[in-house]
Amino acid sequence: MKKKNNSPLKFDSISDAHQAFGLPRPPHPLISLINTAGLLSDAERPSGSHLLNFYKISLRTKLSGSLRYGQGYYDFAEGGLLFAAPNQLIGSSDNESKDGISAYVLLIHPDFFTGYPLAKNISQYGFFSYSTNEALHLSEREKATIVSTFKLMEEELNNRIDDFSQEVIVTQIELLLNYAKRFYKRQFITRRPASNALLQKFELVLDEYFSNEKSLSQGVPTVQYLAENLNISPNYLSDMLRSLTGQSAQQHIHDKLIAKAKEKLSTTNLSVSQVAYVMGFEHSQSFSKLFKLKTKVSPLAFKRSFN
Repeated sequence: MKKKNNSPLKFDSISDAHQAFGLPRPPHPLISLINTAGLLSDAERPSGSHLLNFYKISLRTKLSGSLRYGQGYYDFAEGGLLFAAPNQLIGSSDNESKDGISAYVLLIHPDFFTGYPLAKNISQYGFFSYSTNEALHLSEREKATIVSTFKLMEEELNNRIDDFSQEVIVTQIELLLNYAKRFYKRQFITRRPASNALLQKFELVLDEYFSNEKSLSQGVPTVQYLAENLNISPNYLSDMLRSLTGQSAQQHIHDKLIAKAKEKLSTTNLSVSQVAYVMGFEHSQSFSKLFKLKTKVSPLAFKRSFN
């Protein structure tokens, strides 16, 4: 499996990944937990970016940066977790941390979850789409919890596979993901000053979008557009906003859009269709539906109330 024309390496199976890293074949074709002690160092592993056809969760021994807490900084030097979903480009300078080495690497093919609720529910864990600078930093206690979960999984995978093994391992993966969800919630809290600054920037970018009438040429602002302007991933933006305000990025966009629409409906002679166009809607019916959903009245009824 050679790299050609600087294109990323692509691993269609977990066995392919094992072979590329000089590891023995995995005991199970759909899941592998690699304890990296004594294995290849980061300097010896295949270089460049790669695409995986499966999920990857890695525990790294060090992640750069400290988290601000109050007037000081809280040291999370014990490492952290990085997550990647299938067909997500990783391993490049922009997508994978160079700090430390991986202590554990968990690879899971989506087919491993077939028949279990996690097959559908795994999409709810937004951190699989976070970028490296949004990785989960762990305290010493949190790291111990994660390591103990990996060890339970390792013990189950190394024992003889029986009729209950898959169910037990799926349950352990869910436990790992729920711990990550809890610890990310803590991370949002400990980084609240930085998150509040990001919220202010988010509001500024959104205000400028409507003030400069970008909606006329680009349509309704998207979470992707705002995230790119803030240099963070869309999922991280929504999760951060939800932790601060209880609303996702999409809900914030809709609230701002409705506020601007109310202003135009109440202070100008524009028709409902014209306001919908100015706000970036291709079809006025879509605008009317959202407006009524948010305000409980139609935009036409709202406009008439000011005449």
